[in-house]
Amino acid sequence: CPFCRHPAPKSKEEEEKNIMKRVQADPVAMVQIGLRRNEAGDYDDAFRYLSKAAELGEVGAHYQLALFYHEGKGVEKDGKKEVYHLEQA
Repeated sequence: CPFCRHPAPKSKEEEEKNIMKRVQADPVAMVQIGLRRNEAGDYDDAFRYLSKAAELGEVGAHYQLALFYHEGKGVEKDGKKEVYHLEQA
């Protein structure tokens, strides 16, 4: 990779591992990964990334989690949690 000066990953697993290393301390990146996973239909992973970003104070993640609780994507519909995340956003 020209940006991180590491060799390009040889497999999808290695690529995923590299991405995880980069986003661990970046809540905005976590939201982006969560949104991509959501679009791909992987709601469990999307929820995991968005939850971690929300814990770190990312307001966009709170908004997305509110939508998850409103629509019941990967989680049980929950009005109280939906309102909580909307208030945090």
